[in-house]
Amino acid sequence: MKHINWKNFKEIDMRIGTIIEVNDFPEALNPAFQLKIDLGQEIGIKQSSAQITDIYKKNDLLGKQVIVVVNLEPKKIGPFISECLVTGFYINDKSVVLASADRKVQNGTRLV
Repeated sequence: MKHINWKNFKEIDMRIGTIIEVNDFPEALNPAFQLKIDLGQEIGIKQSSAQITDIYKKNDLLGKQVIVVVNLEPKKIGPFISECLVTGFYINDKSVVLASADRKVQNGTRLV
C-alpha cells in the first residue's frame, strides 16, 4: 500500500449526488450504463459511465444517491465523455457495489 499525505487527500473532491437518468451504453467495450447525476446547485448535473450492470438494473439506480469524485479530468469512452467517477467496491465475482450514504444527504455535499 502506498501512502499519500493529507494535502494530496484533500485535493480529491468527493460529493454525493442522485442518479436522475440511466441509459444503456452499447458502444462500451465492457457492459456499462451512462448515468446523469445531480450534484447540487454548485456543481450541477454531470454524466458518468459505470460498469455496474452485473448487480444493478436501470430502475434500481434511478433516485439512488452515490458518492462521486468530481474533480478528475473528463475521460472519453467511445463517443461518450465521462465527467466524474462513481465510486464502488468490487466483490468476489468482480461485480461493483456502489458507494453511498446510509441516510439521505443534500446533493453536492462534500465527503469529509
